[in-house]
Amino acid sequence: MKLKNKTIFVGVSGGVDSAVAAAMLLEQGFNVVGVFIRTWSPDFIECTWRNERRDAMRVCAHLGIPFLECDAEDEYKNGVADYMIEEYRKGNTPNPDVMCNREVKFGAFWNFAKNHGADFVATGHYAVSSYKSQTKNYELKKGIDPAKDQVYFLWTLKQEDLSHIIFPVGHLKKNEIRKMAQKYKLPNAVKKDSQGVCFLGPLDMKDFLSHYIKPQEGNVLNEEGEIIGSHNGATFFTLGERHGFNIDKKFDNNKPFYIVGKNAKENTIVVSNSQLPRRADNITGFKIVVINTNWISELPELDKKYTAQIRYHGEFLECKIQILNKERADVIFDKNILVDKGQSVVFYDKDACLGGAIVE
Repeated sequence: MKLKNKTIFVGVSGGVDSAVAAAMLLEQGFNVVGVFIRTWSPDFIECTWRNERRDAMRVCAHLGIPFLECDAEDEYKNGVADYMIEEYRKGNTPNPDVMCNREVKFGAFWNFAKNHGADFVATGHYAVSSYKSQTKNYELKKGIDPAKDQVYFLWTLKQEDLSHIIFPVGHLKKNEIRKMAQKYKLPNAVKKDSQGVCFLGPLDMKDFLSHYIKPQEGNVLNEEGEIIGSHNGATFFTLGERHGFNIDKKFDNNKPFYIVGKNAKENTIVVSNSQLPRRADNITGFKIVVINTNWISELPELDKKYTAQIRYHGEFLECKIQILNKERADVIFDKNILVDKGQSVVFYDKDACLGGAIVE
């Protein structure tokens, strides 16, 4: 793409990845503007956004580029926080980072940038986007650093989005980012990576949700339906967890218990010493139905094998995909899996992200 003399608004978070992204684009001769995206934060969480904004301002001052602030408080509160709380209330397991990218970083931020004269937006995501002239489509691929790849959170992006999004650092590994930050003498070159939920940082999800969903004691069941313990609310748990509930009955072994089932209406969870629920020996594969499908550049082929992730940095699981309609599909995995309603499932054709969906 011929981007010379184009204006690129870079989402500067205060972290090193976005700072290096801004420095790289500036070095390449583009008109770069740094933008700090301010979002909503509840009163009971320690406020850190002012510190992050200060670091972002220092980066922009060091690079000699304009600094702007995008107010995305409403978009974050309504599209991310409220969505997350409501999904948990239903007994589902949503991914707030996916919605944050959709509603805020590539929704509100792009609208802000476009209204202020930007041709493109750029972020510090570890992802790679390229235009394929033969298909006349944009392709989204995994970041080259498998430990930092963030494509899992970007499956909602469409062709229109990718036409104005740039990921400058996706072809770099984290250690290379650090070296470049030192080369550019960035003021946050040695700053630690942020952790936790998008914009909210590290938090105890159960504690966060308890401010909005009233805890209610319920029963812990084994796979035979016997009551063996208690918990403080099925909506606070997701399948696969092994902590946060009480086992009252004594057992001969000390094996951990994993949540393999839950019923939000009856407020019960089912646990097992196995990480997967029991299944008949003659059943092979595991089928789930997904909704809100988004296919980024092409539709999946019926008999082709793909890989899928059911959680960030999770195993790449072999599967086949059968499209049911515009927004639904069957996914047939090669082996039994444990996945909760509301989780994001992201599909890959080798390194290319085919798209994603939500478990029904």
